[in-house]
Amino acid sequence: MNYQKILEQLVNGELEQYIVEPKDAFDFQAALRAFGKRQNITGRALRGGKIIYSQSKSEN
Repeated sequence: MNYQKILEQLVNGELEQYIVEPKDAFDFQAALRAFGKRQNITGRALRGGKIIYSQSKSEN
């Protein structure tokens, strides 16, 4: 899975959200930690271990 591309799409607004399954969480987290714009992405945990990632909302 190309998590770098998914992260770029989240930051650029091309993707509204991305859901990570529990089995993929470790790999996605590794890609997120290495991503230069990770402060622009927010994760929200759901029951069952899924996490929804989306672009952080800026307060302007």
